[in-house]
Amino acid sequence: MVENAGESITEKSVETVLHTVQRAIQGDIEAITLLAAGYLLPAALSLLAIFVGYLLASYLSRVASGPVCRRVDQTLGKFIGKVIFYGVLLGVVGAVLSQVGVKLGGLATILAAAGFAIGLAFQGTLSNFAAGVLLLVFRPFKVGDVINAAGVMGKVNEIDLFTTTLDTPDYRRIIVPNSSISGSTIENVSYHQHRRAEVLVGVAYSADIDRTREALTHACLALGDRVIQGEGRGFMVIMSDLGSSSVNWMVRAWVASADFFAAREMLTVEVKRQLDSAGITIPFPQMDIHLFREGAMDAESDSGLNARQRPRLRATAGELHRDQASWADRAV
Repeated sequence: MVENAGESITEKSVETVLHTVQRAIQGDIEAITLLAAGYLLPAALSLLAIFVGYLLASYLSRVASGPVCRRVDQTLGKFIGKVIFYGVLLGVVGAVLSQVGVKLGGLATILAAAGFAIGLAFQGTLSNFAAGVLLLVFRPFKVGDVINAAGVMGKVNEIDLFTTTLDTPDYRRIIVPNSSISGSTIENVSYHQHRRAEVLVGVAYSADIDRTREALTHACLALGDRVIQGEGRGFMVIMSDLGSSSVNWMVRAWVASADFFAAREMLTVEVKRQLDSAGITIPFPQMDIHLFREGAMDAESDSGLNARQRPRLRATAGELHRDQASWADRAV
């Protein structure tokens, strides 16, 4: 019986195990010793080994990912840490199962068949996994970047193998599947250090062009050190087009990406303030409607109608009278 104490559970018949348990319940000291030495102790040692393996995997993950996060990239560091953690943990679990007598060859076959079935059932999940690997390899963005992807704009908090976590400007946590991100256009808003702030404004046609340009230039100068100087940078004041109700201007200024929204808001305020100071109005769309009576068509030319317009308006007025008479007859 002592020789059988070290045998694995897979080498014992179910009847023998049940018989040993029954004898232990009845108080058989030899059966209790056999049960403790043959089953309980190996199970406890296996659980202890798995726990130690978990601690070891966590430690190695931190040791390997820490320098990469600090010196290379935080996204790549987290990915390496997770790979090492799960790799070490699976290795420990496999070694423990091998020691207790579980044949991993058959288990591998079963896992392969189960993996194929699970793969068919979870095609979307696998596509998210493949997309996550591509995002981690090609790195179109990293943790800390502000992106606009899959219809969501926010700051990247974490890139996982299946999902990407974003924090919106109003601090809402949004978890987006990686397949949705990789399958759409990705806009990395904070990729460059500088951004161009633009303000579009329309002024009245009666406003002087030089005075308008001077006022808008003062609005750009009011930004001070916020404007990035250098080749291809600075600010510009452009008369873009002649609209139906206004002369349209475009004011551009290069600012730091981290200061973009505050700088654009300040530029907008300064544009309005400088135009008000210069007495230049910002018009709104309007329409002039002129009404004429039929009897006034033959009046003198003070009405503002030329000879070509009068017959047409007279005919139009006559058609209106005929339509009204026809409608009255039908009503009777």
